[in-house]
Amino acid sequence: MDDRKKDQSIQSHANFDGDSATGDRTQIRQDQQNQQPPQIDPSLADAQAVAASLGVDPNTGLSQAEAERRLAQYGPNELASAPPVPKWKKFLAQFKDPLVYLLLAATGISLIAWFIEKANAAPGAEGGEALPFDAIVIVLILIVNAVLGYIQESKAEEAVEALSQMTAPQTNVLRDGKIARINTVDVVPGDVVMLGEGDSIPADGRLLAAASLRVAEASLTGESVPVGKNVDTLAEAKALGDRANMVFNGTSVTQGTGRAIVTSTGMRTQVGKIADLLQATDDDDSPLQKEMNYVSKILGIAVCIIAAVVLVALALTEGFNDIHDVIDSLLLSVSLAVAAVPEGLAAILTVVLALGVRRMAEHHAIVKKLHSVETLGSASVICSDKTGTLTRNEMTVERVVTPSGEVQLTGTGYAPEGRMIAIPDAGLTSTPSPAQEAAQLEAVATLAVGSLANDGELRENTGAGDGSAASDITWEAVGDPTEVSLIVAARKVKADRKYANYTRIGEIPFTSDRKRMAVVAQDNADAGRLTVFAKGAPDVLLGYCSRIAVNGAVRPMTQGDRQQILAAVERLSAEAYRTLGQAYRPLGTASLAAVPGVRINAAGHVADIADQSDVLESDLIWVGMVGIIDPPRTEVRDSVAEAHRAGIRTVMITGDHPLTAARIASDLGIIDATGAADLGSTVLTGTQLDELPDEAAFDNATRNISVYARVAPEHKLKIVESLQRQGNIVAMTGDGVNDAPAVKTADIGVAMGITGTEVTKQSAKMILADDNFSTIVEAVREGRGIFDNIRKFLRYLLSSNVGEVFTVFGGVMLAGFLGITQPGSQGVTVPLLATQLLWINLLTDAAPALAMGVDPSTDDVMARKPRKLTDRVIDGQMWGDIIFIGIIMAAVTLIGMDMHLAGGLFTDRSVDAVGHDAQMTEARTMGFTILVFAQMLNALCSRSHDQSVFVGLFANKWLWGAIALSTLLQLAVVYVPFLNTAFGTVPLSAGAWVECLGLAMIVLVASELRKCVLRAMHRR
Repeated sequence: MDDRKKDQSIQSHANFDGDSATGDRTQIRQDQQNQQPPQIDPSLADAQAVAASLGVDPNTGLSQAEAERRLAQYGPNELASAPPVPKWKKFLAQFKDPLVYLLLAATGISLIAWFIEKANAAPGAEGGEALPFDAIVIVLILIVNAVLGYIQESKAEEAVEALSQMTAPQTNVLRDGKIARINTVDVVPGDVVMLGEGDSIPADGRLLAAASLRVAEASLTGESVPVGKNVDTLAEAKALGDRANMVFNGTSVTQGTGRAIVTSTGMRTQVGKIADLLQATDDDDSPLQKEMNYVSKILGIAVCIIAAVVLVALALTEGFNDIHDVIDSLLLSVSLAVAAVPEGLAAILTVVLALGVRRMAEHHAIVKKLHSVETLGSASVICSDKTGTLTRNEMTVERVVTPSGEVQLTGTGYAPEGRMIAIPDAGLTSTPSPAQEAAQLEAVATLAVGSLANDGELRENTGAGDGSAASDITWEAVGDPTEVSLIVAARKVKADRKYANYTRIGEIPFTSDRKRMAVVAQDNADAGRLTVFAKGAPDVLLGYCSRIAVNGAVRPMTQGDRQQILAAVERLSAEAYRTLGQAYRPLGTASLAAVPGVRINAAGHVADIADQSDVLESDLIWVGMVGIIDPPRTEVRDSVAEAHRAGIRTVMITGDHPLTAARIASDLGIIDATGAADLGSTVLTGTQLDELPDEAAFDNATRNISVYARVAPEHKLKIVESLQRQGNIVAMTGDGVNDAPAVKTADIGVAMGITGTEVTKQSAKMILADDNFSTIVEAVREGRGIFDNIRKFLRYLLSSNVGEVFTVFGGVMLAGFLGITQPGSQGVTVPLLATQLLWINLLTDAAPALAMGVDPSTDDVMARKPRKLTDRVIDGQMWGDIIFIGIIMAAVTLIGMDMHLAGGLFTDRSVDAVGHDAQMTEARTMGFTILVFAQMLNALCSRSHDQSVFVGLFANKWLWGAIALSTLLQLAVVYVPFLNTAFGTVPLSAGAWVECLGLAMIVLVASELRKCVLRAMHRR
């Protein structure tokens, strides 16, 4: 596909959500659809008449000034989108979470308890809280959490909008007589649009020109087969699907080229007229989202069950004797609810995924949706196209075979850098060194002929520098890549200078039937004498050659010469080279009219030489042939090996020849060299796939074969579906419009950012900005790392929350043993206040959890097999970690509290002199602080299931910064007076701090002992 085709991508009915659209923009566009210019029915009118009605010259297009005027008058070329969601609705949506509902219920219970307590207080009596601090703090923290979530969501929308603008669909139109590349939304009625294969059509239009043009209109008419198009005027009005001279917005070019004049844009297009019937499809929740919903549900149910068990147990053992017992029981429910809910989880998860997406973008992998990141780490098969992804998509001449021998050209790609190397004993005959020198001279002549019989162009582009450095220069192929490869090769050996004096005067073009082309050029240095230069398929071109140039002399071609040339063709083809032969014929005159057999028309001029190939392409002189290949990307072989090490199978699917596919697959390590030699067992063609009798046979084939050649787009879809039936998580690359079904069906659809059509990009979940296979493997690595980090902070947050639940539950059930309740007293005393638990969950826990989201890998993520999508994010192994740490955390917290309460198991007798309320406040401060520091140490332990905390202890500087921040916050809540009031804390002595740190360290020690046992078990 040439650059014009590659760049032309349309999405005229793009519909962006969010605040990027203004509130009244929809109404503006709906009004503007009635301002479109009045027209005759374009399908029933001559194209020139349509152009006249639109006030445009089809040969020059609109002027830029007129186009801008029309854009202002008729509006952007896009469908009316749904009104943006108001900001207040987006903010309220942050509260739509089962765990938030649980906290809101806890807030209501807390308020009810406060009102009951105030209503039942004795007149003039002191005690109780002046304000419902628990409820106020819960509400404030929920609001802060909602604000943070709203801000993060807005940033994500802005990032998506920025990406949409950066990759805005564009099309080529004719403006001021020149082809201009503009955004699709700027297309206006009267624009002349240039259409090419793979393009989405930007608006409704009347065709001005069509060459083998076929358009897929299934999205509009339901017709599954692409429709052939022409410029003929219809005799009568016809149904939409039968208007062969019209093209419609949202359909796609599958073949050929064309030009169309835009007749309708935006809501006046056929798609716009049925826009109200188009409904956006809600995306299914990703496995991670489903897992988070599952965890929320489990936590909610667990809290309700625990609360019910505790309340029933209290009712049976102590009963509810007065209103205070009811209040205490309600506060217990609040504490349990707050303890169980990881309030910051959703915001932290979003931030971590967003950071991962940004890192992937830096590696040229653009992930369109945050939650698609997790799927990348699960890929077990990567199905890739060959051209441009596994290879450079830069055809390169590597071999030149001449009558005297064979030479090799170094260098790859379009940069004309390389040299010629003789290949000893590899020619058509066994020749000595002088013949090798002759072969080099003949190779120069061969490449010179190839560069003259050529319609390509090698364009040098200078970058941002001054052009003096090689890195400032890039080379662009304009035209057929095969033809450009000949120009590059000629410039490498200075062959282009050999015929610098020649000027082309005519051409006999290449066609698929002729399989050759020829040009007639005059030698300005030799009185304008004419020469025919030809190139084409060697077996075809040989049929027009009667002579051969050997070592500077021309002699008749023998049957032996022909056999040797055909043998060389077969040898190069077996090595996956595309071969092109070169020949020439001096005409010996400066006038075509003087060439015997050339026909003259009625006006006395030479008739079109394109119709006189029988005369001009005869008696040619064979000079040699070239072997051309699209070389593999040098970095891809290592990436294929890395994917294999990670348990990921690489599958090549290409429309190319089986020999070429096997050669490239062998070079890249997809199959071994033995497999490349035995095509029958390693490569399947589309025809062979069609011959498979049933689905079971198809699945068996795809289970064992990793290279597919000569396949059609429908084969790609079948291969993907077959691999998925076998339980694989499939990544599929695609660029053409026909690849879209396979890309959309794959678990990870990957579109090419450079060569990909807009239709394919819309179907994909990820876009490769550099079209490089290695980028996919790097994205898988990044995806696995992100998934690992998600598991790390989930292990951390949930074990912390379980520790809090066990603390509250154990503190209530063992209150008498621990001294939390005074002997002889009745009712429930909660060990930790709801506000204290909220402080831990939302402030001191949040920073370490975020830091763990960017934690460096603690092991080699590419050394293990892919995760299955059926595997739970939080598996049984992780639940074991969570419960174990939760129990230890609760135990050390309750022991710390017990040490500061009279009547407990480990009581410091000095507290006896202090009243029970003061003891309880200090004990809660101790438990609160121990729990915070235990969780800080738990953050270090949660980085791995079984690896020691001391491995890479200081690798994550952000985690240590987060621990420092959480420590400062805890110091503030212990020593700042107004925070003492809000959170029910008191300043601690130095000795108390030693106790806090010592008890918290038990969590780290217990975790390390458990990991030692796990590692010992694994070694067995």
